[in-house]
Formats: sequence, C-alpha cells, structure tokens
Amino acid sequence: MKQLVIVSVFCFLLVIPQIGCDSPVGSSSAQSETGSSIQSELTGEPGFITVQHILIGFTKPNEGRPGGTSSVPGKTITRNRQDAEKLANDLLKRGTDGEDFGALVKEFTDDSAPGIYKMANFGEAKVPPNVFKRDDMVPAFGNVGFPLPVGGVGLAVYDSATSPYGWHVIKRIE
Repeated sequence: MKQLVIVSVFCFLLVIPQIGCDSPVGSSSAQSETGSSIQSELTGEPGFITVQHILIGFTKPNEGRPGGTSSVPGKTITRNRQDAEKLANDLLKRGTDGEDFGALVKEFTDDSAPGIYKMANFGEAKVPPNVFKRDDMVPAFGNVGFPLPVGGVGLAVYDSATSPYGWHVIKRIE
C-alpha cells in the first residue's frame, strides 16, 4: 500500500509540469490545457456530467412519535425502509433493462421530476451557475454518477452519511 501511495504522488508531480500548471502542488483548482481538472485527469472521471435520478425515500422510525419521519424533508412517504430498498433495486433493473427512465422518474421519484442535475467534478474551477459542484451534493450521488458511462444506470444505496434521503437510481445522460 505504501508503494502505491508513493507512486501516486510521483505521478501527480509528473503531471503538473507536463500540463504547464502554475498552481501549487495539491491545488484543487489546477486546470490542464484541455480545461479539465487534474483531479478528473487522474481519476479518469469527466469534469462535468448530467444525470437524471429517481429518489426513493422511506419513513424512518422515530422514538416517541407515531408514524416516524420521512427521509426526504417536506415529503410524506409511507413506505418503510425494506420496501424502499426493494423498489430501488426493482427500478435499477428496469432502468438497466432499457425502460423509459423519464417515465420511471415521473411515476416513482420522491424528488421533483424530471430530476435532472448538471454536476461539476472536484477541482473544476469554472462552474456555471446552473451546475452543482460535486461536493455540494450528497456524496453517494457523485460517487455513483461520475464513474457511469453515458447511458449507464447505477444505484446509490441509502446510508445516513453518504445518501441520507434514501436510494438514488441514477442515469448518466451526458
């Protein structure tokens, strides 16, 4: 493991002079001649993506309060966690099987349809106003969305830290 880290740092240091970057080593806003961030070039992930998603929330049990609370603020959701997970996995299969994803979003999302978001990866210095920075979204959203190929569908599973609103079935559209 130590050798891998050393090699990674060594490669990072070699990349900087090759692209003519004037930013200090480790700067997250360093840009290459192509305009993509060094982060994107090192990870192989794109600098910008557009995704469409289906959010599947659930009712969390809440001690002392009948009925619990919704995992999605401001939404009344009656399904329990197990039903939400089952639905998310079913929708993932339907999406990967080529079913009309936009129609699935309209029918099932606990977010607002059409559920399309443009996102900028870590280190992108110039982010247009209609684009969300990756670190402004829940971590699982970008962790699933950026590695997907265009047209690919993936699932961000519920996790209280990385995906606190529930499951996200995500399709990369650009």
